[in-house]
Amino acid sequence: MLVEAANWDNRPRIPPDEVRADPALTRYVHEWPRSGETGVVAEEASPIGAAWLRLFTSEYLGYGYVADDVPELSIGVVPEWRRRGVGRALLRELVRRARECGTRKISLSVERAWLASCTPVRATW
Repeated sequence: MLVEAANWDNRPRIPPDEVRADPALTRYVHEWPRSGETGVVAEEASPIGAAWLRLFTSEYLGYGYVADDVPELSIGVVPEWRRRGVGRALLRELVRRARECGTRKISLSVERAWLASCTPVRATW
């Protein structure tokens, strides 16, 4: 699902081999899971999507690093299942699990062009 997360938009797809060779991307799944991390997978006959929370440190940053105790959200859904509620269901379950684990904040890295087209939402719990 890392490949799908990296290919979230309509730009030309990054080939799987390139995603797997990019340390800036593979840090989101390397040695998964570490302590304090959680994730969920959506399946039909095979996996169709996944969402996960990864902790980074100030020495080992993710794209959306905020603080050592704030996990970063990643989500990927295979193209044929996008815009069908899979991502929403994954996010809801992931937030539920994060609450159970005592997580109070989640970070998400978003590109400016995409963000400019959206209505701002602030989620707290």
